[in-house]
Amino acid sequence: MSNVKLVDTPNGHAGEGYFATSLDKVIGLARANSIWPLPFATSCCGIEFMATMASNYDLGRFGAERLSFSPRQADLLMVMGTIAKKMGPIVRQVYLQMAEPRWVIAVGACASSGGIFDTYSVLQGIDKVVPVDVYVPGCPPRPEQIIDGILKIQELVKNEPLRRRNSEEYKELMASYGIM
Repeated sequence: MSNVKLVDTPNGHAGEGYFATSLDKVIGLARANSIWPLPFATSCCGIEFMATMASNYDLGRFGAERLSFSPRQADLLMVMGTIAKKMGPIVRQVYLQMAEPRWVIAVGACASSGGIFDTYSVLQGIDKVVPVDVYVPGCPPRPEQIIDGILKIQELVKNEPLRRRNSEEYKELMASYGIM
């Protein structure tokens, strides 16, 4: 007997031969299971991400099979490793080139907080230049932790209302980063 877990059905109304739910739920379910990540890896966290994509962990099982190395075709920016202050504007430019809706994961201690490199040249967290949705701890984080971060992003994507990005709160957040 197989232990296959099917995707939970969104809340709705079911009857003989039909199922009705809200558009938000259907779009959220589709988006959550078809994430196109753009890996921005600079250090050892990138090596752990390679292990996450390999056959032992197989990130493709979670709907993130297609890596995109073009920001215009990606919706999840995965920043992994040490980011120098000179690279901050590049990370921001890559983020701005991504189409909405877009999400960001900071993978590892360096991307989250500068890690052990409390120096003049290292950015002390990418949240100084772009908004971050999920932080994955570790130095470097294990593949299981990276998968957990992807699962957290999927939950966020699945439950995000379509109108969230038009809200005043979201506009204020983007304005605080100088993004209009």
